[in-house]
Amino acid sequence: MELEYVLPQDIEKRSMEIIQQELEGRTLPEEIRPIVLRTIHTTADFDYYDNMCFSDGVVQIALDAINQGAVIVTDTNMALSGINKRALERHDCDAMCFMADSDVAEMAAKNGTTRAAASVDKAAELDCPVIYAVGNAPTALIRLCEHIERKTFIPELVIGVPVGFVNVIQSKEMLMKSGIPYIVAKGRKGGSTVAAAICNALLYMAGDKK
Repeated sequence: MELEYVLPQDIEKRSMEIIQQELEGRTLPEEIRPIVLRTIHTTADFDYYDNMCFSDGVVQIALDAINQGAVIVTDTNMALSGINKRALERHDCDAMCFMADSDVAEMAAKNGTTRAAASVDKAAELDCPVIYAVGNAPTALIRLCEHIERKTFIPELVIGVPVGFVNVIQSKEMLMKSGIPYIVAKGRKGGSTVAAAICNALLYMAGDKK
């Protein structure tokens, strides 16, 4: 197989062309297309074409929240590092992760929870629109659903793409039944890179709206 020469600035464009070719004519609704394509681009996994689920109107809800300067809270510093900082700045948005905070560690130890769950409790104290992106910890999704049920913390939307085996599928199903706007990768697949890719796709789409 011969190498394909592509200019550095054209690699992403060429990658998207290859993805379109391999989709073999399968189409996506225009509203969700950039999100699914960027997730496939990030993972090289075409299963995301079939397993990504979107609640009604969630993309517009996300774009409105971004244009209002929402804070994106992630459950891992890896996801936080993968979110495009220039895109955040263009919309006067911020991104945060509380997992390494000492008060979160203390809260988790005191209450016998995971740091991911304690991070949700800390995020509940934010006084601004929140997009919560979960790429690793199903316990964060479970805690979010508990807050949503009690109406103690209502994010604008939740990106639920934790990866793994223990309570991953169940937590995603809980989220989809919670009534909160969501973007979910059904099944066991997901991860911090997927969470960041979805956030970036939404930030770039919000840019296109301006």
